[in-house]
Amino acid sequence: MSELSDDIILLAARLGKILAERHLSITTVESCTGGGIAYAVTAVPGSSGWFRQGFVTYCNEAKHTLAGVETEVLERCGAVSRETVRQMAGGGLRAAGADVSVAVSGIAGPDGGTREKPVGTVWIACAAQDRSVEQCFHFSGDRNQVRRETVRQALLMAEKMASQL
Repeated sequence: MSELSDDIILLAARLGKILAERHLSITTVESCTGGGIAYAVTAVPGSSGWFRQGFVTYCNEAKHTLAGVETEVLERCGAVSRETVRQMAGGGLRAAGADVSVAVSGIAGPDGGTREKPVGTVWIACAAQDRSVEQCFHFSGDRNQVRRETVRQALLMAEKMASQL
């Protein structure tokens, strides 16, 4: 995922325009993308005006300590779950003092999948002060394709959330 595709750059720029026009800020809390969403938004000139910070919470301990995900939720639901990304997004929102937060956790592969959560399963959450939305995706392709599609969908969800504020 070292190179950003034109469509991801355009999505990040569109998101940035909405955030700047509305005087809003965003933070990212990422697991399977390893900072890819933050990389995409900071590729946009002027992003320092609306991007607060990014958290890469690859392991469960980081999800707990940096994003405030309850240990019980991680144990009961797993890292790749609605409950976990909801808490990741909310925790990032609070920790960064941002207006919008987007969080992702998934199984990019090639290993790590199960029958219940196969490779390509990704949960994405967006949160704002008074709302949260979560969605599960099942992406196909290799590790880079899953990560790239996760970044794309996360930007789209963040754009929708920001446009509603």
